[in-house]
Amino acid sequence: MKGFTTKALHTYYKPNGEDGAIIPPLHLTTTFKFGNKSAYDYSRSGNPTRKILEKTIAALDGNKYGLAFSSGSTVLATVTHLVEGGEAILFSTDAYSGTYRYIVNVAGKQGLRYRSIDLTDLHIVEKTLKEIKTKLIWVETPTNPLLKVADIKRLSILADKYRVLLVVDNTFATPIVQQPAELGADIVVYSTTKYMNGHSDSIGGALTTSNNDLFIRLKFLQNAIGAIMSPFDSWLTLRGLRTLELRMNRHVENAVKVAAFLDKHPKIKKVYYPGLFTGEQGRIVRSQMKAPGAMMSIEIKDKYDVQKFLKKLEFFPLAKSLGGVESLIDHPASMTHASIPKAEREKIGLSDGLLRVSVGIENSADLIADLKQALSVL
Repeated sequence: MKGFTTKALHTYYKPNGEDGAIIPPLHLTTTFKFGNKSAYDYSRSGNPTRKILEKTIAALDGNKYGLAFSSGSTVLATVTHLVEGGEAILFSTDAYSGTYRYIVNVAGKQGLRYRSIDLTDLHIVEKTLKEIKTKLIWVETPTNPLLKVADIKRLSILADKYRVLLVVDNTFATPIVQQPAELGADIVVYSTTKYMNGHSDSIGGALTTSNNDLFIRLKFLQNAIGAIMSPFDSWLTLRGLRTLELRMNRHVENAVKVAAFLDKHPKIKKVYYPGLFTGEQGRIVRSQMKAPGAMMSIEIKDKYDVQKFLKKLEFFPLAKSLGGVESLIDHPASMTHASIPKAEREKIGLSDGLLRVSVGIENSADLIADLKQALSVL
């Protein structure tokens, strides 16, 4: 079986006899002459650069088919069109605010039925599946920003039992850390903006599946809606995938060290990091994740000024997004999760003092020294 980096470099595209280019070419054309061998006609419907990316991501996931989108949000918007009248979508109470915003404030207002529940509690999941006719379970694992992990294998068993599609958002983990398709996911989705591209210079999304009928339907929806990744963003993401395994190894190595430092610091109230989880959450991490990833959230003790800490940091800019080569820090309550009402945030444990940390590939000693000096001024 080929390794991840080999797949990333050698899936689908082969240097042709005409020019022999080793790197896949960028096809910026909007239209194609009819009668070409690959049957391309219009770039919304299909583009050679995008197709190489789609095949590559599918290969990394161990799936047959892939589709690349203009953003992770458009993946969600497209997948929700699988839900028909009277059916519902289940998603996590601890979900990315963009997921909450679209399902509740956009699709929900157009009649989409939904239920937000704790997807780590299988008893609640099964009870809900018995109560309402469900089409999709949309699960992020680990979640954003509390890093809760859901048992993909057990969710897939429930999904099969109730004839429901299981969609796993694998953005935080990537195919390097977690393989949802192996665990029974019907569809695996990504915001490729994050680790898959890895250089903070391209917005995109992707999904993969091995279900032929599902792929045909999703491809139709993508073409009809027009939510496609541009050729240039496809090319940038392909470039990023070439170093995904190498980058993730460094990301994780750094994150393990940073989490250990913060976990022991007297001014830190709590560290949310899969590598530190115990009990049932720790069991799930060990059973389905090859590594604990590079995302974490932290809470500074209440008596300290969070803003003072943020302003003192040098190597952790306060910014949205994550998964780039550079480290970032985010204040979810006022930034990425501001669209979730305060009462809802508090209900799920997302406090105003919570900070989400994306650990980059800088030298770990420098990252720890930066955190240490910023904490020292509190």
